[in-house]
Amino acid sequence: MIRLNNLSPEHPRKNRKRRGRGDASGHGGTSTRGHKGQKARAGGYHKRGFEGGQMPLIRRLPKRGFTNIFRKEVGIVNLDTLSLLSKDQEVTLALVKEKGFVPNRAEILKILGFGELKHPLIIKAHRASKTAEEKIKKAGGTLTLLS
Repeated sequence: MIRLNNLSPEHPRKNRKRRGRGDASGHGGTSTRGHKGQKARAGGYHKRGFEGGQMPLIRRLPKRGFTNIFRKEVGIVNLDTLSLLSKDQEVTLALVKEKGFVPNRAEILKILGFGELKHPLIIKAHRASKTAEEKIKKAGGTLTLLS
């Protein structure tokens, strides 16, 4: 039977140390920080990756690779995804971005041939695989490759 005298909180309560509230609190004086040193100072601890003055690992390891500043982000769409669109719809990079088939950062649209195209579509893409080209023609659609 539940009574007031046998109730207990779901999580046991734990009192926070109240630091810097005078010697009577038991945490006065140095406020549990010890005497002097970096960890005793206000605002004084080390930054991410600091290894006590030893050369940090991130600086000890060799650098590798590079970032190609001329990279073009290619948005890839398969035919099975395009078959979700309505018949004779014009497929462009802007449309597939709007539908969420490719990320917004995509600059080039590439069509791949996975799946079947159920109805003809007018596709304007920058690139397409040979399989995709064949399947688009077989379905009665048109593919225009943009430069």
